[in-house]
Amino acid sequence: MIVLRAIVIGLTYIGLGLGYLPGLRMNRASIALVGASLLIALGVLDLKEAWQAIDYKTLIFLFGMMVISTNLAYSGFFQLTLDTVIRFARSPLGLLIVLTFGSGILSAFFLNDTIALILTPLTLSLAQTLKLNPIPYLLALAGATNLGSVATLSGNPQNILIGSFSGISYLDFAKSLTPLALVSLLIQVGLLWWLYPEVRSTKSCLSATSIRYRVYKPLLTKSLLITGGLLIAFLIGIPLAQSTIVAAGLMFITRRIKPQRILNKVDWDLLVMFSGLFIVTAGVEKLGILNLFSGFVHTPLSILGVTALLSNLVSNVPAVLLLQHLIPHPDTKTWLLLAAGSTLAGNLTLLGSVANLIVAEAVAKLGYQLSFWEHLRFGLPLTALTLILAYWWI
Repeated sequence: MIVLRAIVIGLTYIGLGLGYLPGLRMNRASIALVGASLLIALGVLDLKEAWQAIDYKTLIFLFGMMVISTNLAYSGFFQLTLDTVIRFARSPLGLLIVLTFGSGILSAFFLNDTIALILTPLTLSLAQTLKLNPIPYLLALAGATNLGSVATLSGNPQNILIGSFSGISYLDFAKSLTPLALVSLLIQVGLLWWLYPEVRSTKSCLSATSIRYRVYKPLLTKSLLITGGLLIAFLIGIPLAQSTIVAAGLMFITRRIKPQRILNKVDWDLLVMFSGLFIVTAGVEKLGILNLFSGFVHTPLSILGVTALLSNLVSNVPAVLLLQHLIPHPDTKTWLLLAAGSTLAGNLTLLGSVANLIVAEAVAKLGYQLSFWEHLRFGLPLTALTLILAYWWI
């Protein structure tokens, strides 16, 4: 029984790290769900313990943010924002800077994977229209969505988890990590400037090219008003899950868009994966496996190192779920290190974050190739520099 349990847990985390299991048609959501169900079948947890292990506040927050982001996407908000900021760029270097900070700032307020999914085809289209090498700009987009999301609790799924576990307020979290995110974005611009000579030009050689998109003004107005109210609720300290579900509910009051269109865009796979992971992590904790890591998380440097390593081995969300049981609750700085380390480490390899994979798949469909080594050449120094900065800052 001990061997069977170990095999289930091992295969679950291998599958989560790879995103699949060889020979099987399984994604991260189904792997987490099967792993959770097998741990229940093997007697590690009963059904009541499994249900209690699921953090409903995190799931509500995630669902609400997906609904809000989807409404903004349908209204044309993200396309309008990108088109507006690109009008300020008149050179390859200007475009790189604007794309980096524009996508980074958007990712601070909305889920980074959503931003990567929406802006990748727009960035590709723009680069092709202007006859520019798309690779550095797509690397900028992937990196910036990760780096920018460090800044707030709503930036990415692992930050949402940390906000739920730690009790750190939205404003305190943003005050602590926004400077880190902004300096990291600046480092990324410098690194891409060094790696890709073609982006260094500051000559005004780019025409004011418009991106083709549609804006639905009534939906845009309503979505911006509700989103603005939500951000105010975050800042004044209203509980995140409560604020988000109310905002999502208000989004569904409409005469212009069918609810099915919104619900079909919700990432149900992510919600299922989170639910399964909560149960798997509870099983790992009950079996005492977490004691293997307890000796490695006593100092800030070791916490950052273990977080970065696990984030690339099993992905950042499972890493946070594993390590959060070892973090002293009152220690705000340690929680911030966990948030920064798990997010910044996502830039290390092409497999390090979903945003990276979204960009790579979009490139491949148009005949370009973003190889593992091409990304590593950019991701390795970026991750090393930003992790050093995070350790020094926090």
